[in-house]
Amino acid sequence: MNINSITSELPTDMLSSTFLLGEVGAPFVIGLAAGYFAKKMLRLALFIGGAAIVLVLVANNYGIAHVSTDSLQNAATAATAAAQQSGGFLMGHLSNITSKGASASAGFFLGLKFG
Repeated sequence: MNINSITSELPTDMLSSTFLLGEVGAPFVIGLAAGYFAKKMLRLALFIGGAAIVLVLVANNYGIAHVSTDSLQNAATAATAAAQQSGGFLMGHLSNITSKGASASAGFFLGLKFG
């Protein structure tokens, strides 16, 4: 007698509210919130970075600090490399797209648009 019998369930209905909420709705809303937050934080970081660059250039103009163009170029190169690395990480995760991933990606990009 087999106590641990395997019971096979029928595939879930693709149009049921339980399936749509769990597989499409919730990941979309989470992606939307993440995209909105990411854009707001990116705008804030760019504003602070721009203000820092202006402050350094003004200090250089008045002789308070000395800034070489080589150091600015190295900082820009390092920032570009970091952005490319994070983009590669994102593309690696988006390559395994399922219905949840597609819904979350759509929500994320819509959140970026609304942010």
